[in-house]
Amino acid sequence: MLLDYESLRDHRVRPLALLNDSKQVSPEGREELYRAIVACAQRIAVRVISHGEIDRVGLHRCNLAGLRSTLWELAPPAEVCLVDGFRLGPQAPIHTAVVDGDERSAAIAAASVVAKVTRDRLMRRMDALYPHYGFGSHVGYITPGHSAVVRERGPCEIHRRSFQALCYLPEAEAQAALDT
Repeated sequence: MLLDYESLRDHRVRPLALLNDSKQVSPEGREELYRAIVACAQRIAVRVISHGEIDRVGLHRCNLAGLRSTLWELAPPAEVCLVDGFRLGPQAPIHTAVVDGDERSAAIAAASVVAKVTRDRLMRRMDALYPHYGFGSHVGYITPGHSAVVRERGPCEIHRRSFQALCYLPEAEAQAALDT
C-alpha cells in the first residue's frame, strides 16, 4: 500500500488515530479503519494465495513471494518501503524489514488492517459456500469448534492439505502424537 500523505490532512482519515496492531482492533473497528485507509491510499495491492499453491510451495515461501510481487506492483515504491518481519531478498524492491512492524509502524499496521479485512470478507464468502465449517465466525483461525467440525466432517475443498495440525486429527490420534 502506498499512502498519499497529502490526504492524511483530510477529515475523512480521522479514524486513523485509532490505528493499532490489527490483532488488537475489533472486526468493526478494522472495517472503519479500512475505509479511512482506502481514503488516504495512493495505491493498494493485495494478494490472495490459494490453498493449492500453499500446499505445493509452502506457507512461508508463498508469503515472501506474495509480498515481493505486491511490492513490485506498487513500484516505483515510495521514498521508504517497510515490510513486517522478514527481508524479502534481492528480488524485491529496496525495503526495510521491521520486526513486529504492525506494532511499530502506522503504515505497516494500515497494511495489516487491509489484509485482515480482505481475509475476513473472503472467509465470510467461504462461509456461504461451506456453512458447516463456521468460516464466518473464526475467519480462518483455528478454534476448538472448527477443529471439531473438521475432525467430524473432514476438511473441505478450501482447507490446506499440507497443514498437519494436531487439532484436525481424531482426538485419540492427536493424543498419541502428543504422548510421543
